[in-house]
Amino acid sequence: MRLAGPLAAYAATLGAMLALDLLWLGVVAKPIYQRGIGHLMAEQPNLVAAALFYAVFALGLMIFSVSPGGPSGPSAGWARTAGTAALFGFFAYATYDLTNLATLRGWPVGLALLDMAWGTGISAVAALAGRAALEHFGTI
Repeated sequence: MRLAGPLAAYAATLGAMLALDLLWLGVVAKPIYQRGIGHLMAEQPNLVAAALFYAVFALGLMIFSVSPGGPSGPSAGWARTAGTAALFGFFAYATYDLTNLATLRGWPVGLALLDMAWGTGISAVAALAGRAALEHFGTI
């Protein structure tokens, strides 16, 4: 497998996730998060931790959804890429939100459900962006 395809796929996956999450967290859902957990939010995000999250999460999407088994592997279909990515996102975001519901006083149930839905959707879209780049620059 050529290196250009996987690198382009990773960059597309990461870029899509960053762009969508910046729009979501910075504009669309910002007031929802402020109302629900504003008292817990830092004035400025920890950019190192955020960068690590996006780098690791995009790598997880690559491994489990965009290219498991290589470009001719079992994920060769677009629907499978979207489906496995949606599940990956759901499980990851559910782990975070359900743990918060279990351990933090006053974590809003509605916010947890919204966040899990967001994680499911953004993961599918980001993986599809990665899949498109892999198909364009790779060998599939």
